Amino acid sequence: MTDVFNPDVTIDSRGATCPGPMMDLIGKVKTLDPGTVVELQTSERNSTTDVPEWLEKAGHDLLEIEERDGHWNIYLEVN
Repeated sequence: MTDVFNPDVTIDSRGATCPGPMMDLIGKVKTLDPGTVVELQTSERNSTTDVPEWLEKAGHDLLEIEERDGHWNIYLEVN
């Protein structure tokens, strides 16, 4: 991890299968203000490609994806 992120919101979707983590993320992001930093925790490998694609289409910023202890933490900023 190149930067230390202090997320405002953490979504724990570990153990959820596709498309669960994406649906959890989309539902939460709709309720957040611009500038909010979100950490999505997921054990679903597809999230590492699906989430960045959705973020680009939705106009949000991908900050980092890190793998740790059998899951991924995806950090993003709501725009």
